[in-house]
Amino acid sequence: MSDVHHVYLIPGMFGFANLAGYDYFGHVRHALERRYADAGVPVSVQVVAPPPTASLRHRARLLARAVHRSAGPGPIHLVGHSTGGIDVRLVLSSTRNLRVQDEELRWTERVASAVSLNAPHYGTPLATYFTTLAGARVLYALSLLTVVSLSLSEPSLAIFSRVLAGLGSIDQVFGGDLRMISRATDVLLRFVDRDGRNTIQAYLNKIRLDQGALIQTTPEAMDLFNAATQDRSAVRYGSIVTGAPPPGTAALARRFSPYNAFSAALFATIQRFTAQRHQRYGYASVSPEVQDRLSRAIGSDVNERTSDGVVPTLSMVWDRLLWCGAADHLDVLGHFYDEFRPTRHVDWLTSGADFGRPQFWRMMDTLVRFQLETL
Repeated sequence: MSDVHHVYLIPGMFGFANLAGYDYFGHVRHALERRYADAGVPVSVQVVAPPPTASLRHRARLLARAVHRSAGPGPIHLVGHSTGGIDVRLVLSSTRNLRVQDEELRWTERVASAVSLNAPHYGTPLATYFTTLAGARVLYALSLLTVVSLSLSEPSLAIFSRVLAGLGSIDQVFGGDLRMISRATDVLLRFVDRDGRNTIQAYLNKIRLDQGALIQTTPEAMDLFNAATQDRSAVRYGSIVTGAPPPGTAALARRFSPYNAFSAALFATIQRFTAQRHQRYGYASVSPEVQDRLSRAIGSDVNERTSDGVVPTLSMVWDRLLWCGAADHLDVLGHFYDEFRPTRHVDWLTSGADFGRPQFWRMMDTLVRFQLETL
């Protein structure tokens, strides 16, 4: 019998393991386990969830200790979504100093692959906005909206839609209107039971207490990160890269509803922030072949303004490009609308990317093939 493969999943900004009954990596875990079983390879899949906006060093330190405590014999694979992909690079770097014991990093010698899903390897302008006073308030509200909307059932979401529609304009929210954001927060929490509410409040408090990763994933900070870290030569690095249709070109929804209209407007707004090209710090320089592959897969010309709503597409490219396509920031985790399984696959925001089960399955097939290439 072959060794057990240990796959660790690391969430990104405002990510979690399980919150208010919703599993951040649930679809990814199920897809991984199924494909490993089909390949006849034993696997252990675990989630390491650091504080949602803590500093990269703290996040990587917690990752190091979690894997040290839990990984048995066998190959190790790291899969990081968004900022989680940066945590992975940092913990594996030969130049890192995480202030942990040497034995807590010995497992890194057994890492076979490191895959990033929509990670900001060259930073994201949205992080720059979130470091402002208005942006910090919006991040708080957006994090809460993400958790609550993903955890609601279809009937509850219909009620939720009507309430959101009466809250006010997106411009008020992104203008940092504290009263507007406070009203939105109070309303959103009413849709969660008491236990879930307490859990969410604890999660939101973590965002308030430590927002180091926001500063550290700006384009300026990631320029320094890339100069100071070095990939491990024995590890195979791969990236999954996506982009959503530009604002104003996507249909509001497959099914019209107040919630879809609200979430489409919200997505278009954060996408415009993400599209603000930095004059001094650019993203990955890709070959004409990769540029053509990205543009064909995403369905439009890919440039520095293209993004998944949160991370610029060209900021996601790192080492080997495994899979690319039209998707928003949470589609790649299985958080997309599925008319056949609406209670299982719940969409995040209406982006018009038209990502669904076929694309998700192909992406996961590619990811697992890459992890098992050495077999």
